[in-house]
Amino acid sequence: MSSEDVVVAGAPLELGPLMHTGGELMTRAERRQLGRERRKVAQRSSHSGWVAPETRRDPFAVLEDQNRRRFPDLVPLRWGRMVASPFTFYRGAAAVMAADLAGTPSSGLDVQACGDAHLQNFGLFASPERNLLFDLNDFDETLPGPWEWDVKRLAASVELAARDNGFSREQAEAATLESVASYRSWMAVLADQTQLDVWYAKVDVDEILPMLPTEAQKGSAKLVERARRHNTLQALDKLTHVVDGRRVIVDNPPLVEHLPDVTTYHAVHTVLDRYKETLQEDKRLLLERFEIIDIARKVVGVGSVGTHCWIALCTADREDDDPLFLQIKEANRSVLEPWIGASKYSTHGERVVVGQRLLQAASDMFLGWTKFRERHYYIRQLRDMKGSAVVSSMTPAVLSSYAGVCGRTLARAHARTGDPIAISAYLGEGDTFDKAIASFSKDYADQTERDHAVLRAAIDSGKIQAIEGR
Repeated sequence: MSSEDVVVAGAPLELGPLMHTGGELMTRAERRQLGRERRKVAQRSSHSGWVAPETRRDPFAVLEDQNRRRFPDLVPLRWGRMVASPFTFYRGAAAVMAADLAGTPSSGLDVQACGDAHLQNFGLFASPERNLLFDLNDFDETLPGPWEWDVKRLAASVELAARDNGFSREQAEAATLESVASYRSWMAVLADQTQLDVWYAKVDVDEILPMLPTEAQKGSAKLVERARRHNTLQALDKLTHVVDGRRVIVDNPPLVEHLPDVTTYHAVHTVLDRYKETLQEDKRLLLERFEIIDIARKVVGVGSVGTHCWIALCTADREDDDPLFLQIKEANRSVLEPWIGASKYSTHGERVVVGQRLLQAASDMFLGWTKFRERHYYIRQLRDMKGSAVVSSMTPAVLSSYAGVCGRTLARAHARTGDPIAISAYLGEGDTFDKAIASFSKDYADQTERDHAVLRAAIDSGKIQAIEGR
């Protein structure tokens, strides 16, 4: 591949979104032509394969850089979760993949990228209208950037999940191809819709259940019902108990625990007080009716383990039947920033919140942000009818269908801030791009397995300390 085949990620676009340089709106025909012309600088087949360059940075140096800002006592837990399998290593190594993607082709048709669009970062949640939706659900790394990077992140996660489940090469490839083909076909659907229709589009859970194989529909219906019950009252029952007449969060170290440092709790109170200023007035009025009665540190995810994350138990009624759980999550620099430029927002919490609102069909009404000293945070409800698919138990047919739903969902998210007409025209009607991404996913899954093996060896030798099985 020659240098002429690649548009450097983050390079200024020749044309603004949907506009000519002079500010005049482009016609639909001009936007289609723009997409086709992008094939000349980033051929669809050029996305095929991946080979680590000789200058590739040590992935563990990348991860250690992240660990420096984290709770030191939780870093071994992060390693323990990442070493569980190549797939869990991949989940925690978004920064590693961002560095690797920086040298790959890009069409230059940027979108608001998720930055970490792997299979487990999709799931169920409630809209403010109490409808259960399926959507992206993690935006810690969001930033304007290449849509191709999100597609590759998703597709490679499908390949790794299939391998972890013991599928054949053919079954893994079929599932990976389905994720990309679904993205391409749904982008074509969105390209024919109006701007308002694209913005109103959503993936309702009742719409996707019939799309799944018969063998998966019963289990998926149970997942949906569990999600409906996975709310604040359920969290109250699971995460708290009453001590001397006062409801408190139950310690379960190191996953959930109260810390002895009183100043830390003062800082969290300050964060919650300041964050209210970023809410709409009606939501701020609602939140003012609650008071904080307990705060604890809570470990989340794989890649986020060790970051400063807290939960706050609030109540609007001393009788204990009007609770609210808020999650206070640290927002650090996006893993994409070193490669596509810094965020335009003054805090990373705002970057995350704005990105989430741009990408999701509907967002948590308590979503907001603030900063305290050198740390940035965003705040949201801890549980609001949330649910995630159990990828490890999926059959080949179910994984393929689920990957297709994720691809469709990612296309909907990208179409809101990108140009679906130009992207669809770039992709075309054939499977050239699909096959190229499937090829990339195989090679990148191989690399992830090698990186995972290095971590396994380092832990076994005692070079890296890990807490496994938590």
